[in-house]
Amino acid sequence: MVQGGTGLIQTPTSRMGEVGDLYMNYTDNNEYRFWSVNLQLFDWMQATARYTDVRTRLYSDVPSFSGDQTLKDKGLDVKFRLLEEGYYFPEVSLGFRDFGGTGFFESEYVTASKAYGPFDFHLGLGWGYMGTADDITNPFCKIRDSYCDRPSGFSGRGGKIDYDQFFKGPMAVFGGVEYQTPWEPLRLKLEFEGNNYQYDRAGALEQDSRWNLGAVYRWNNFDFTANYQRGNTFGFGVTYHFNMNTAKQVKFDDPPREIVDAKPAASLAELNKSRLYRSLAYDGGFILTDASVEEDEAIFYGNQIAYRNKAEAVNRIGRIAASELPESVKSYHIVENAGRLPMVDTVIDADAFKVAAKYEDIEADITQTYTRVAPSEDVLEKYEPNRTNGFFKGVDFFYTQSFGNPEDFYLYQGGLIFSGGYAFNENWAAVSSVRATLLDNFDKFSFRIDQDTSTLPRVRTMVREYVSNDLWLDTAILQWNDRLSDNVFAQAYGGYLETMFGGIGGEVLWQPVDSRIAFGVDVNYAKQRDYDEPFDFFDYDVITGHVSAYWQPEFLPDTMLTVSAGQFLAKDKGVNIDFAKRFDSGIIVGAYAAITNVSSEEYGEGSFTKGFYISVPLDLFTLMPSKGRGSFPWVPISRDGGQMLKRPGRLIDFTGPRSSFFD
Repeated sequence: MVQGGTGLIQTPTSRMGEVGDLYMNYTDNNEYRFWSVNLQLFDWMQATARYTDVRTRLYSDVPSFSGDQTLKDKGLDVKFRLLEEGYYFPEVSLGFRDFGGTGFFESEYVTASKAYGPFDFHLGLGWGYMGTADDITNPFCKIRDSYCDRPSGFSGRGGKIDYDQFFKGPMAVFGGVEYQTPWEPLRLKLEFEGNNYQYDRAGALEQDSRWNLGAVYRWNNFDFTANYQRGNTFGFGVTYHFNMNTAKQVKFDDPPREIVDAKPAASLAELNKSRLYRSLAYDGGFILTDASVEEDEAIFYGNQIAYRNKAEAVNRIGRIAASELPESVKSYHIVENAGRLPMVDTVIDADAFKVAAKYEDIEADITQTYTRVAPSEDVLEKYEPNRTNGFFKGVDFFYTQSFGNPEDFYLYQGGLIFSGGYAFNENWAAVSSVRATLLDNFDKFSFRIDQDTSTLPRVRTMVREYVSNDLWLDTAILQWNDRLSDNVFAQAYGGYLETMFGGIGGEVLWQPVDSRIAFGVDVNYAKQRDYDEPFDFFDYDVITGHVSAYWQPEFLPDTMLTVSAGQFLAKDKGVNIDFAKRFDSGIIVGAYAAITNVSSEEYGEGSFTKGFYISVPLDLFTLMPSKGRGSFPWVPISRDGGQMLKRPGRLIDFTGPRSSFFD
């Protein structure tokens, strides 16, 4: 579809994609150009983010601000399936187009789809932009007069959801048919749309016909489209598709050890511990910090560095233990650390594991042969690592991007973050990171908001001044972490906490093993850093902190909802809501929004803070198993309200081995 999402040409259909389907789309329609990303979050929910380039209008009337760049606008769509298609009944969906923002194309619609052989028929009713043809009387108008006319404009400073406009004003019928030709790559489309194009942001457009024609040619993961619209306009586009749920990378890695013909040691005296520990590291990705091997029990303490999937890691380590340890050892404990701090104990029933691993029982399931629990006092008492101090280092990449800017449509910055430090013991460490920019076009970034109506302290909008430093000390902190009880963890930290702020703070988190719920509290004193002198500070300071709840609801598989209430960096108070969805590949997509006691007028353009992100496991790009992630954020508009301190090493991340969400 021209504006992104599953549909015909200009109109949506009720059709959904496969879970994890991601479509990146570009279309050119004479007056408009559209860039969109469409994601199938669940089999019943589809979301689309879109940028529109209006060729007939300039971004600004002030040449010194944006020159001759054309107007850009952001839009968000969402569609929900209400009814699955059956033998007699069609698939039915409810959708909202451009529902937050300036509402260029704001519409609500209900649509039905039914397939017959190579034909797929669609029929819908639209309000707003898709209802301006005014075919039929709005039935809600007969119930309440306020539904007879649709309010114009948008509330606040844009970016808000104008619920008071939904399903109001004129309605129109739309629909069409899609035909799968005998030649598999080619599909043909015919549609009847409900928009009369008299109220477009590009100006009133000539419409000679409400019928549109289109064709789609698929080649590998690309769709190439051509269309003829309004009886007078040609358009074209290209879409790239891949599935986030099934994405994977071929690995040059040995399979888990086969134990059918294994010859374990006859006794502990004959056990080759050096070979066992070396195998755990090279074949299981488990780096030992300590081990306790007794007649009936073996405990391995360490860090998993290769296999992010917990079931795969346990399977590999269990097979190594089963092939090396004597038959007298009836339980294996895999105690995974965070740093040098024991986090979770995976207790394997050795006999049951061997039956499943040898396929001696066709109904045996390896995942049922072990349990994940908090390390017991007995297990913790045996933990005596030879070394808990020493230097450590690492390198990560970063990439930030911004779309629809006055200076250039796409601004980007990427580079490396060099991190390192020294661990004094299992609790205390000094940690630092330096950001080095390798590529960017932020030299075009000149926008400032000194003349904006916002009265909030400038805690984030001086981003230009910070990112213009090609080399920057991001963090330099002294940090303490500890386990207070079976399920309670704490940390304290002080120093240069993030790119823009330094200070001191602390956090406490309740995180049971594999629990769907966790709770945390953090309190921080933060002072704004000087962007010209990385070791100096400005006068601005703030007490900021939040009470946070982390919830993985059963009715939304593989999702985490985080609600954090408290005081933000600009001293505004409110709540930040974060929604994250994890796919089978390990890719996590998320969105967040902060609602505070700051009005839209005080906040400025966008009305409130919101953003999106994708977190991608690094092993999707490597030929060998590896852990680690890279994040790609998208913040439509960055302002000062609702901004959280980017605390170093949040406990919810530090205790990741305890959560089934972070596979």
